[in-house]
Amino acid sequence: MTKPTKSKKQTRQEIESQIESFIREQGEIKHVKMGESGLQDGKYNTSHMGFIEPKKDRTPLNHVVAAIQQRKSAKTTTPPTSAKRSKPKKKAIYDDFGEPIRYVWED
Repeated sequence: MTKPTKSKKQTRQEIESQIESFIREQGEIKHVKMGESGLQDGKYNTSHMGFIEPKKDRTPLNHVVAAIQQRKSAKTTTPPTSAKRSKPKKKAIYDDFGEPIRYVWED
């Protein structure tokens, strides 16, 4: 049994009713400036902000990539092994009535 999901309209109505009941109970809604709620002691909380450090230079690894590619190409140039032998197959020999008489292995 699945729980029925609320539509957007139902969710909006529920939020509106919660706001109205809050205001009816002498609740007060304060208006704050944009970004002000993210401040701690009047400053931005930088402990959770990303990209604080300056961009670091990357270490070039072209010689490592070249060595890897050279090893890969060396592996592919090895000559293929000799052709695989085919496995012998079991063949039935039938009589005039279609009944198997005996089995013979063929290459």
